[in-house]
Amino acid sequence: MSKPNLIFLTGFSTSGKSTIGPLLANTLGFDFIDLDKEIVRQEGQSINEIFKSKSEAYFRDLEYRLLIELCQKQELVIALGGGTVQQDRCLSQILSSGTLVYLKSDLETLVKRLSHKTDRPLIKGPNGEKLSKEEIKQKIETMLHEREPKYAKAHFTINTDSTHLGATVEHLTRMIERYIRQHERKKHSPKQNP
Repeated sequence: MSKPNLIFLTGFSTSGKSTIGPLLANTLGFDFIDLDKEIVRQEGQSINEIFKSKSEAYFRDLEYRLLIELCQKQELVIALGGGTVQQDRCLSQILSSGTLVYLKSDLETLVKRLSHKTDRPLIKGPNGEKLSKEEIKQKIETMLHEREPKYAKAHFTINTDSTHLGATVEHLTRMIERYIRQHERKKHSPKQNP
């Protein structure tokens, strides 16, 4: 059964999931968990290391199993990994369990943010070498094109490019609180006879 107070944040790497997540959870009075950080904690290895030593498939299985566990909870904000919703089994679980929010950033913003990162497998070449800004842009553009149809299934989309962080969290909080209230009203309203 879907719980509107189980909030999943999706979006491309650096779209703000790990920054907005704890602030949103705090404002709503919910707990917060970062799916990637939880996997890193449980495995005792960085995501880069897990990908290298055990494979991406191993990582995706871990991600799915942890997600199933978290879907039993309520009053929780979960920052998903950038590619979590690309797994159909994960997306289906998320959509049937809670509220999915897409934190959307434009291509140029993502390129600017990711060009300065060193810890993302995303911006590395096949041999672990750092890609040029142009190569990063092409890679992000391709991945965004692939991911956009899945991101589009979110209950809410909010742009995180130019809005002040506080305003984004405030706007998101209002949207979610309204959504939860509507959900509660529907649940408690008497069923109409056909």
